[in-house]
Amino acid sequence: MKRRSVGLLVAAAMVVPVTVAVPAQAHDSDKRVVGYYTNWSGYDRNYLVSDLVKSGAAARLTQINYAFGFVDASGNCISSDAWADYQRPFSAEQSVNGKADEPGQVLNGNLNQFKELKKLYPKLRISISLGGWTGSAHFSDAALTPASRAAHVKSCLDMWLKGNLPGLPAGAAKGIFDGVDLDWEWPASEGNPGNVIRPEDKQNFTALVHEYRKQLDKLSGHAGRYNLTAFLPANPTMIDKGFEVRKLFKDLTFGTTQGYDYHGPWETLTNQQSAIDGPKGDPTTPEFSSQVTIDAYLSRGAPRSKLVMGVPFYSHGWTGVTNANHGLFQPSTGPAPATYEAGTEDYRLLKAHLSDYTVYRDKKAGFAWLFDGTTFWTWDDPVEMARKAQYISHRDLGGAMIWSLDGDSNGELISALHRNLR
Repeated sequence: MKRRSVGLLVAAAMVVPVTVAVPAQAHDSDKRVVGYYTNWSGYDRNYLVSDLVKSGAAARLTQINYAFGFVDASGNCISSDAWADYQRPFSAEQSVNGKADEPGQVLNGNLNQFKELKKLYPKLRISISLGGWTGSAHFSDAALTPASRAAHVKSCLDMWLKGNLPGLPAGAAKGIFDGVDLDWEWPASEGNPGNVIRPEDKQNFTALVHEYRKQLDKLSGHAGRYNLTAFLPANPTMIDKGFEVRKLFKDLTFGTTQGYDYHGPWETLTNQQSAIDGPKGDPTTPEFSSQVTIDAYLSRGAPRSKLVMGVPFYSHGWTGVTNANHGLFQPSTGPAPATYEAGTEDYRLLKAHLSDYTVYRDKKAGFAWLFDGTTFWTWDDPVEMARKAQYISHRDLGGAMIWSLDGDSNGELISALHRNLR
């Protein structure tokens, strides 16, 4: 369930893992550090909410986006995995507070763990993230009319912010979420095949965001204004088809940009997936890079302070690669074998095989890759995270967003990112 490519949608320094907790926002900066925690992280990856504490990630985050809640065919919010969200019991060894969930307690699952996490980090804000690649099929219907928008937003706030979860007492999960993150992938452009899309999605998304802002501001019982954020595409063509940027940012607390999947194994040619700037010699057009994406939003009216740039904690890979140019911009026979999904591997897993590869870096364009003569992987390590953080700081953007936290179990990447934001 990784993010998908902007192409399809135009469719060796040693870093010591940090495990000592420090206060959130401890770096000398007002930059945001936003991380996605997925409700499937606790399965095969066995990356639990408590691991955010153990790795030092929680201490370096200003916001967690919990992915994903879905929107059903009627426009209502639903859980995409009730067991993971609020039913699964955790043992003492698995829990944030070191205490086992008790039989018969009202709230379990990740939401109860977030409740405990916020006790340790009271400045940390958590938003429910709605949609994603596989959960955006019905956003267009939900956003279609004033009535459908109002009903959709009410449903989502009732469930996630008021905490009225199915089968539990009213308000069982109240106070866990500090806002809503909208991941509609994508207004007026096809994302996952079968998604409903309409030309008027562009204007309707603006209206939907405004409806969220209106209802959130009327919702009581929260210290401070609720956050309202959105995940935004990298492709300028898609931006223009589906987003009224200047109007959107008037209601958004901030927006996060797709800073990855610029290229990937859905293409036969190896390439970068998260370069800061377009690399010399790239045979593909148009150029996809963070510079292109950030410039696109700024030129369309997004405020720098509200623009948060995405970074990946995973790699894309190809195999059967021609042994030339250190593997870059070369044909392949297909995606590289990987643990969970062919062609995509978590940083923590790929790092364990780092000795099998040579690391190459394009310092000017700002990206790195691995190559062993036949297999090629994009490579975002602490060196590249520091480079991205420095770029964010140099351009005076609002911060960095991570997809996704389970890719960095030892906290190496977020530590490098965090300490280089100024």
